Amino acid sequence: MVKLLEALVFKTRALILACLAVFTVICGYSAVQLSLDAGFDKQLPNGHEYIQTFQEYREKLFGSNRIIVVLEAKEGTVWNKEFFQTYKNLTDDIFFLPGVARHTVTSLWTPNTRYLEITEEGIRADDVIGGNVTAETMTEDDLGNIENNVIRGGFVGRLVAEDFTAAMITAELLEYNPQTQKKLDYFDLAAKLEKEIRSKYEVEGGDYNVRIIGFAKLIGDIADGAQTVVIFFIAAFILTVLSVYLYSRSAILTFLPLFCSLTSLVWQFGILHFLGYGLDPLAILVPFLVFAIGVSHGVQQINLITAEISRGANAEEAARSSFSGLLIPGTMALVTDLVGFGTLYMIEIQMIQELAITASIGVALKIITNLLMLPILASYFTFDEGFADRVARAREFRMKIMNVLGNIANPKTAVVTFLISVTLFVVAVIESQNRHVGALHPGSPELKDDARYNVDSNVIAGKFALGLNLLTVVVETPSEACIKYPYMEYLNRFSWHMQNVDGVSLVLSLPYAAKNSSSGWNEGNLKWRALPRNQFALVQAVGPVPPSTGLLNQDCSVLSQLIFLEDSKATTIETAVEAVEQYRAENPLEGVTIRLASGNMGVQAAVNDAIEEAELPMILWVYVAIVALVILTYRDWRATVACTVPLTFATFFGYWFMEILQIGLTVATLPVIVLAVGLGVDYAFYIYNRVQFHLAEGFNVTDAYKQTLHETGMAVVFTAITMAIGVSTWTFSPLKFQADMGLLLTFMFMTNMIMAITTLPSIAVILDMIFPRKKPVKAPSGALAH
Repeated sequence: MVKLLEALVFKTRALILACLAVFTVICGYSAVQLSLDAGFDKQLPNGHEYIQTFQEYREKLFGSNRIIVVLEAKEGTVWNKEFFQTYKNLTDDIFFLPGVARHTVTSLWTPNTRYLEITEEGIRADDVIGGNVTAETMTEDDLGNIENNVIRGGFVGRLVAEDFTAAMITAELLEYNPQTQKKLDYFDLAAKLEKEIRSKYEVEGGDYNVRIIGFAKLIGDIADGAQTVVIFFIAAFILTVLSVYLYSRSAILTFLPLFCSLTSLVWQFGILHFLGYGLDPLAILVPFLVFAIGVSHGVQQINLITAEISRGANAEEAARSSFSGLLIPGTMALVTDLVGFGTLYMIEIQMIQELAITASIGVALKIITNLLMLPILASYFTFDEGFADRVARAREFRMKIMNVLGNIANPKTAVVTFLISVTLFVVAVIESQNRHVGALHPGSPELKDDARYNVDSNVIAGKFALGLNLLTVVVETPSEACIKYPYMEYLNRFSWHMQNVDGVSLVLSLPYAAKNSSSGWNEGNLKWRALPRNQFALVQAVGPVPPSTGLLNQDCSVLSQLIFLEDSKATTIETAVEAVEQYRAENPLEGVTIRLASGNMGVQAAVNDAIEEAELPMILWVYVAIVALVILTYRDWRATVACTVPLTFATFFGYWFMEILQIGLTVATLPVIVLAVGLGVDYAFYIYNRVQFHLAEGFNVTDAYKQTLHETGMAVVFTAITMAIGVSTWTFSPLKFQADMGLLLTFMFMTNMIMAITTLPSIAVILDMIFPRKKPVKAPSGALAH
């Protein structure tokens, strides 16, 4: 079958190349129109319990997609006219930013900021900054009144810093413009936050710092940092060119794998735009990773072509041998990669699903460019007479290295190697139990600690009790529950339970507000800071709290708990969520439903859950694909064990590596783990394919492996090193998630290669020792003798 396909392909090779050239031109035109694309809703795991709650109440409860802007005085406090004039102008500018839900803009200057005052007649509510006060006419008496209103209204730590050096403005963002129905351009908004807000109010040598945090600002910073991916791609490209030339000793054979991989990249971008997709900043490295995969498989072609030429074959004969010899193992490897990326679609997060589509398209195209296009192109080139000699000398040196590595397949050495691998595997399994799903550091996990966004986050967290780290718990009750003592007391106990959870900095709830109000109606006496049991007194206590606070709705059928966390680390979120689940499980009350969760920490908790739940099924599906392909190709259970066990070892070594470097399993690192499983078995396929062939020739497993190393071992080692060097340049990225991906991929490429050339043969040897073969081995399809 392979021979028939070979004859057909090379008979029509000119027609095939012409069709591919036309396709490249069409995709190239489409590719130049591809642009970055981001959105808050793309981060949501649809179908998750928390997201269902979020979607149901997103128009009523806020805090999931907000921006926070803080004006910070470099010297002194906020209590001066100049600060409040600047603060007023800043509030106005934020009010008119695109995408801002104007009714949610909150600062000391907005009318939704009110305080409660105890008077002889009871409680009086008023604006913190009275309607008769303007920024231009503000007096010292006005400033004194505002300071008193802020303190007695409880806005210290909420809108004004605890040390009085900064004031906050918050605003919710709309995903779609209600008038135009156009999607919010987060990159444009992020640019405006820098140019029209920060640059305007934070001038060099000026009096103020401007701190800005929120999803819109974060995605803008990520997009800015992601643009540097071009630099790292160029660096990786140059290193790859040098490496491939060093290996092939031919400019032509250096050009071919790189040209084919770049061509598939053009196809990939063109198809993505044609399908209506863009590139998410969090997934921008994926196409370039797929490029590296293409080079990896291209090197296998170059290895076989050079081997044939060194034996006296011409270009077409060498290309035909390469096509036939690598069609089966190459297709198996790429299909496994395809399954690995395809399983990412199981996670119901649009951004990850788009990443899965992007990567799957790229890998599928590699089957055409690397297994078809590359050998066809190679068949048209000629090589000078000295090329065969140069290749032969280079291969002679490599064979010396392979001869040393071949000793691993000696029975005694194989047993020792296997025992060492198993020992390390056991340690890795134990250590990997401590790894976490989600971010392990405060601030944004996508950015480095010294990034401006994370610096701003830390300053805001240090000066304010309120911030972005909001977990909103929705409590559904019968109507008018806010004036019925049993329900309010139940929620009061819930608030107290959450206030004492590690990592919780502040809890805002209606019972807490009602207790303060009750005290106010009784001359501020602390003895009255309790929930009134009398319904009429409870009505009086709840009355001053408006629905705009987000603590209740109009008919008191939804009473929210606003839980502010100290940071956004996965452990902090997990602790808070577990505390909520514990309380609702141990304290059921008829008619009351406690629902998780809204707020951006609720969304992050849902993302973490989705990743954790999907990880094992995804890995298992990849293994199912690997096992199916191995059994279908080799019809030997020994091959399944030899190919999958080293892969399992490498996967857990990767988990151990993540634990050591404190890299959490996130949206960015999950694809790396899944990809590492798919890519890791590539090395095993290329090696075992030749081992199986030589076993069919009558070799024992030790000699079969040694012969395999002479033919494809160096290509496997070289490929892993080249790919590792290429992705290692990502560790210098200003984006932490790209740096983490670079470190993790570098480690996984090298580990999988080491497992393939050490543990795989040791397992194969041990299996043959324990279970001697009773039947002759059948050569796999597509394997060629050399």
